[in-house]
Amino acid sequence: MASTYESFNLRTTPEKFYIEACDDGCEDVLAIDRVSTEMTLTVRRDIPASAETRPVCGLMGTIRLVAGMYLVVITKKQKVGDLLGHAVWKALDFDIISYKKTILHLTDNQMQDNKAFLSMINSVLHTDGFYFATDYDLTHTLQRLANTSPEFQEMSLLERADQRFVWNGHLLREFMAQPELHKFVYPVIHGFITMKSCCINGKVFEWSIISRRSCFRAGVRYYVRGIDSEGHAANYVETEQIVQFSSAKASFVQTRGSIPFYWSQRPNLKYKPKPQINKTVNHLDGFQRHFDSQIILYGRQVILNLINQKGSEKPLEMAFDKMVTSLGNGMIKYIAFDFHKECSRMRWHRLQILLDMVAEMQDESGYFLVDADGKVLMNQEGTFRSNCMDCLDRTNVIQSLLARRSLQSQLRKMGVLHTGQQIEEQADFEKVYKNAWADNADACAKQYAGTGALKTDFTRTGKRTQWGLLMDGWNSMIRYYKNNFSDGFRQDSIDVFLGNYAVEEADWTTPLRDPKDWKFLTLPIIMVVAFSMCIICLLMAGDTWTETLAYVLFWGTASVVTGGLILFNGRDFVDAPRLVQKEKLD
Repeated sequence: MASTYESFNLRTTPEKFYIEACDDGCEDVLAIDRVSTEMTLTVRRDIPASAETRPVCGLMGTIRLVAGMYLVVITKKQKVGDLLGHAVWKALDFDIISYKKTILHLTDNQMQDNKAFLSMINSVLHTDGFYFATDYDLTHTLQRLANTSPEFQEMSLLERADQRFVWNGHLLREFMAQPELHKFVYPVIHGFITMKSCCINGKVFEWSIISRRSCFRAGVRYYVRGIDSEGHAANYVETEQIVQFSSAKASFVQTRGSIPFYWSQRPNLKYKPKPQINKTVNHLDGFQRHFDSQIILYGRQVILNLINQKGSEKPLEMAFDKMVTSLGNGMIKYIAFDFHKECSRMRWHRLQILLDMVAEMQDESGYFLVDADGKVLMNQEGTFRSNCMDCLDRTNVIQSLLARRSLQSQLRKMGVLHTGQQIEEQADFEKVYKNAWADNADACAKQYAGTGALKTDFTRTGKRTQWGLLMDGWNSMIRYYKNNFSDGFRQDSIDVFLGNYAVEEADWTTPLRDPKDWKFLTLPIIMVVAFSMCIICLLMAGDTWTETLAYVLFWGTASVVTGGLILFNGRDFVDAPRLVQKEKLD
């Protein structure tokens, strides 16, 4: 496999950037012209002695903003561990460097827009969870990598990557056209990776979780739901659990993704906006595209729909069930499990009902297993596709339980666990296992909803606690604030970073400067003034109680009526995306 360079120096002159590969015996240098933006391959001796030098960990790519082109570099990394002998890194810090030496050629408005776009790129880059490897393909599962052609093995990491999971794909578009530059860049995935060295019965094995977030239909909780016309689902994550022991290896893959038809749940200041199913489109086309691609990639599909079967979620469950029936595909099995109803009043043991229900299907689908001699003993023939409303909290609990059941079988086949031994009985490993899956839940939740996951006390300890309920309440409050008052900016940030919105250089007008509706400032000011006056009237009583009561009723009524108007026009007061196309949000 064609690997990439591991370490670099960034050498800067007023005319060019020189990215110097620092691997042993390497003379290659990538030269980027800061005026023409042309990228060429050169050698170390061509770098001017006057160039400023700084070490960098890698290149994310380049992006065009209002002020022109910018180079995005990784400035700090941390080793996560080794996967099959290959180092896996987490990118911790970044720098965005302008090709232009000055932005004085911009107007004041353009400078403000450019500053906003830079802030968006930084916002995405500092959302925790970017990972890469320089000599291993992190975008593919072990099973996919084992079933590839010799030609595929010879391709560069950039060419062979699964584009669903390449989060810097837009930033690398200029590099894709020049194969000679591929050694300077690598695909970066977004999600979560943990690698642990564990011991059971005196036998040491490596255990890992890799969650790969799709960059197709990517976004934040309430602004991106359902699927797009290509069948890509919102908050789609492929999670692979890997075990390595004495040269043998095994993996178990699951997926999660938003309910795969056209629906939305736009924030409107209410705690839980009502989901809306689009009534003007043919849902079955996109639905079929989604599952056709899933079957090609993973084989049989077992859908675990964990949403409520009453209230506002019920129409979604009924529509999902109806579409699976309409499709009539024998490769798809649909199971609805009302998580909240079954586990209400802390009855978490009832999750075993679902595990028992799907046990036979899980055994039929199997997992990927390779012995110490490299012989493939078993392939995974299908996946569980789990979802709740957000595909976060309920979904992660179920995925961790399914993964444990698979892991138990794998460790027995590898000879780590004795016949009859249960993972739950291995106290040290069980603690590591639960915490890792809870960390996975938190990472996926922060990336989509803006806070850590709910219900992680169960994932970490195996039971629900009062403290866990309090933390869920706190996280729910933070989610409410972010979903209503900061997620529009986050959605715009993701769309700029992934290239869903193209910024034009020296753009004179951008949607960022669209003025707010008059209600946005007027009504909140009136409500605050009215409420303040109501309090003042209570504290500073008038000459008679009737006079005081009249003032309190007047100002109290004014604040309540204004508050009601704000709630009625809730969509005008939330932080909505300004850059995305309307059809993406509806």
